[in-house]
This record gives sequence, structure tokens and C-alpha cells, in this order.
Amino acid sequence: MDSRRRFSTIAAVLLLLIHGSHCFYLPGVAPEDFQKGDELKVKVNKLTSTKTQLPYSYYSIPYCQPKKILDSAENLGEVLRGDRIENSPYVFKMREPQMCSTVCRIKLDAKTFKAFKEKIDDEYRVNMILDNLPLVVPIKRLDQEAPTVYQLGYHVGLKGQYSGSKDEKYFIHNHLSFTVKYHKDLQTDAARIVGFEVKPFSVKHEYEGTWNDKTRLTTCDPHSKHTVINSNSPQEVAENKEIIFTYDVEFQESDVKWASRWDAYLLMSDDQIHWFSIVNSLMIVLFLSGMVAMIMLRTLYRDISKYNELETQEEAQEETGWKLVHGDVFRAPSNSDLLCVYVGTGVQFFGMLLVTMMFAILGFLSPSNRGGLMTAMLLLWVFMGLFAGYASARLYKMFKGAEWKKIAFRTAVMFPGIVSAIFFVLNGLIWGQKSSGAVPFGTMFALIVLWFGISVPLVYVGSYVGFKKPAIEDPVKTNKIPRQIPEQAWYMNPIFSILIGGILPFGAVFIELFFILTSIWLNQFYYIFGFLFLVFIILIVTCAEITIVLCYFQLCSEDYLWWWRSYLTSGSSAFYLFLYATFYFFTKLEITKLVSGALYFGYMLIASYAFFVLTGTIGFYACFWFTRLIYSSVKID
Repeated sequence: MDSRRRFSTIAAVLLLLIHGSHCFYLPGVAPEDFQKGDELKVKVNKLTSTKTQLPYSYYSIPYCQPKKILDSAENLGEVLRGDRIENSPYVFKMREPQMCSTVCRIKLDAKTFKAFKEKIDDEYRVNMILDNLPLVVPIKRLDQEAPTVYQLGYHVGLKGQYSGSKDEKYFIHNHLSFTVKYHKDLQTDAARIVGFEVKPFSVKHEYEGTWNDKTRLTTCDPHSKHTVINSNSPQEVAENKEIIFTYDVEFQESDVKWASRWDAYLLMSDDQIHWFSIVNSLMIVLFLSGMVAMIMLRTLYRDISKYNELETQEEAQEETGWKLVHGDVFRAPSNSDLLCVYVGTGVQFFGMLLVTMMFAILGFLSPSNRGGLMTAMLLLWVFMGLFAGYASARLYKMFKGAEWKKIAFRTAVMFPGIVSAIFFVLNGLIWGQKSSGAVPFGTMFALIVLWFGISVPLVYVGSYVGFKKPAIEDPVKTNKIPRQIPEQAWYMNPIFSILIGGILPFGAVFIELFFILTSIWLNQFYYIFGFLFLVFIILIVTCAEITIVLCYFQLCSEDYLWWWRSYLTSGSSAFYLFLYATFYFFTKLEITKLVSGALYFGYMLIASYAFFVLTGTIGFYACFWFTRLIYSSVKID
């Protein structure tokens, strides 16, 4: 009966994790009620392209501008993402439709023509925001029963040919047909915005006489009931051409409530394939982990029983296997200081990810809280420096180290320093392209203050506390003279076994990795944090068990140099992650520019390095616990 209850409890927790992000939603902002006639201010965000990965501010090309451009306050995560949120000349009145409203008229010169042409060539999209909702283009699928797919932002323009001509021309989307969906409160008559959609058109507007503020367009005139419904006569982008920007606004009442308004945006991919792949991967890894655990427990139990029996007989003189190296297994490794630094950094990274996922599962880091995920990760990284210092100092003291300040400094500076160096080079490349993705000097200064003002002191505090603790005692004594390691079989070669060890942890995450890469590089939302947390747990278990198995085989072959190999075994999964990122680049992305390619591989190198530190630390601690357990379980004279 108890086992049934335990199983049902575990099943309930798993179901809560899987569905957590979908049914339990905490919005990132408070709802705002609008009365009829209230002003709705449309904000513009960056221009984005999946072909270049370089964001640009909306006004980097000659779009219509308001009298004064005002920047919206942005958090740290938004700045690092390249968001540049500004006001726009588009002004709506709540539940008051507008037809054929003229925004402005511009005439293209050589410079402005080139700006539009380049953005159309690179398939840039325009992003706008209304009441914290991003602008989307609804795309109907051929299958009528399938849900509508929403594309974030509309394309600046398109390329095409006139009928009967082979010359390729550039056309701009200069007429926007907006649809604002709202949910009405029947008691107060107030309404909340639950949808913001657009259908872009390219229309060559015509008018009679000379242009002035009151000129009526013959191609789009609400007085004559002539509205834009297609693009039979598109607006060409060419030097000395004039472009008139117009828009319509339609208001539609919706049954969707404010708390559920993001649901349609988040259902952008085929969930059935996603869920099936994740569950399939999860079951395979769980099965393999169970098999490994069962084999290890039975084998170890038999070994320990045999060794303890041998101690009572003369056969003890002929002992073989892992017990034979008991006098060398806890000998300090070469470059032990560096190992302490990497283990401390891995603890810092592990703590940051664990707490971030907890917040994400509860909905605090939903897409409506723009930039919240990155801001949370940065701040948590800074404060987890306390645990990094503690972990590295504890290990350092066990290796008979005496200069705790030196190890604290290296722990606080090494990993962030390497990442910062790569980031600084990439940021320089973005600056050279005049992209809004370049991190401003003020933000750079803020990051340095967080690093040296908070993270470094916390690492020192953690190291001080850790070093004051009594040193970890080894379960067996270490011989003064190192034992000679016998010649190893080919399959026990360090490089071979390390590379083999990284395959299983990578296999635990590669399905989820596809969706994460897609959300980052193809501008899609990622929101199934419940599944991500399950995959994270499976990754921990897999890293631990594969490292323990290979460590056991290594010790059985009388090779006691397990410290670094335990770290590198599971850490080698980062190598496969980078290989997969390379495969993804050539098969899924259409990046052609050298700078964009450098950005992709630079950021994926940082991600792979972080993954190496995380998985390596998990494997190291699993092996550390395992070796102490088995050598404290046998009788040694």
C-alpha cells in the first residue's frame, strides 16, 4: 500500500512539472483596463533577421518618425538581447476603428534606398509592441483544422518581378492593416487587450494634385469606401521613388481572457512532435540509467563481500582490482588548484541553473516578462559566487593547500574572464556592424560592477568559510611512493574513455537542445520549462552514473588517476554539444555573412564551455562520493 502511495505521489509531481508552465501562469506585468476612446500607444522594437542574427533599431532605416523619439526603460536582459523599445507615430483610440490613416510620405535618395534594399535582402522583420504584447502576423495553414500559426513581426518588404519581366525588384510593406483584439468586462465596460495582429501590404498609393497634410489618396479612401484588400499595384523601392505609409485599425472582441492571451503566441511549433521526442528521450535515458545502477550495485556488493572475506584468509596477499590501489587513489592530482577552480565554478553554474528553473516553472520568467530570464540568470550567477568559493576552498584544503586567497581569486576571475574576453570580441564585431545588439558602455560598466563589486567579494567570503572548516579526511592512508600504473588495454585509453563517456549525457539533452537553439536563433518563444527541468534531472543522473561506471572500470584496471578523468568524462559531452551546434548551423540556419557566423560560433563556444563546467562538476562529485564510499566499506590493514 505504501509503495502505491509513493508511486502516485511521484506521478503527480511529474505531471505537475510537465504541465506546470502551461496551466500555472504568473504574468510578467499587471493588466491594464482601457475605456472606449482611450489612447493606445504602439511602441516599436528592434528589426530582426534569422539570416544575419544582427538586430537593428527601428529608426535605423527611414521609417516615419514621431515628433520626438523616446526610449522606454529597459532591464539588463533586454539590453543584452538587443531590444530597443521606442515610441512610434502609430496612435490608436480604443474600440474606435481607423481606415486609411496616413502616417507620412518620404522620397528615397540613394542612401535611404540602399538602407531599405539591404534590409529586404536580409529578410528583416519589424517588431512592434502594444500593451506588452508583440505584433504577430497570422498565417493560415493549408489544413483548415490546424491552429493558426503566428509569425513574430512583419517583413520590411519582399522581392519579386512584374508580370512579363525577369528583372527582380524590391517592394516595401507600406500599408499595415492592424487588428487589436480585446476582452470586455460586461459590468464596467472596460476592456483589456488580448491580441495584436497585422496584415502587411505593399501598395503604390496615388493622389490628385500636389501633396499636403489633407491630401486624399485615391488608392485608399474611407470616404469612397475604397480600402486596401490586396497588393495588385505594389510599391517599388527605388531611388527617387516616393513612398506613402498608411494603416488601418480594426478592433475585435475576443473570448480569450487576459491571463491566457499569450497561449496563442506560445503554440508556434508542433507540440505533438516536441512532446513525443522529449518523452521518448526521457524513457530511453531512464531505462539505461536503471540498468547501469542495477549492474553497479550487484557488482560492487559482490566485490566488497569478496575483499572482506579475503582479509580473513591467506588469499589476501593475492588481491587484485580496485582495492589494490587503495594507497594511491586519494593522492592529490596534478594541477589540483585548477581542478578546485573548475569544481567551484561548476557549483556556481549548477546553483544558478537550478534556481532559475524553479522560478521559470512557477511562471515568474514567462515571455511576457521581457528580458526577465537573462536578468535573473545574471543576478543568480553573481550571488552563487558564495557557493563557488566555498566548494573550491573545501577541495583545496583537502589537497593540503594553504593559500586560500589565491584559489578564491582564480575561482572568481577565471571562468568569467574567459567568457568576457570572447564576449568583448563579439561585441566589437557587432559595434562594427552598427547593430543595436551591441552592448552599450553603461551596461558594460554595470556588468563589471556586478562582477567585481558583488560576485568577487562573495567568492572570497565563501572561500574563507570553506577554508575555516576542518579538512575532509580520506578513508584510507596514502602511500609516500606512487604505485606504478600497469599498461592499460586500448579501450581504457584516457582519450577514448573520456569521449565515450560524453555520449550518454549529450543523448539526454540533444532533443531539447534542438528546441532551445530554434528559440534562440530563429526568434521563437521557449516556454516548456517543466520538461526542461525533467531533462535537467535526467542529465544529472546520467552524468553521475556514466562517470561512476567508467571510474569503477578504471580503478579495476589499477589506474588510480581518476580526479581529472572523472571531470572530463561527463564534461566531454560539451564537445558533442558544439559538434551538434555546428551541424545545426549548416542544416537549419541560412546565415551567409562572416560576422553573423562568427557570432553564432562565438556564443555557442561560450554555451559549450559552460556546459563542460556544469557536467564535469556533476561527474566529479559523483565519482568523489563513489570512491570514498567503496574504500570506506572494505577492511584495509
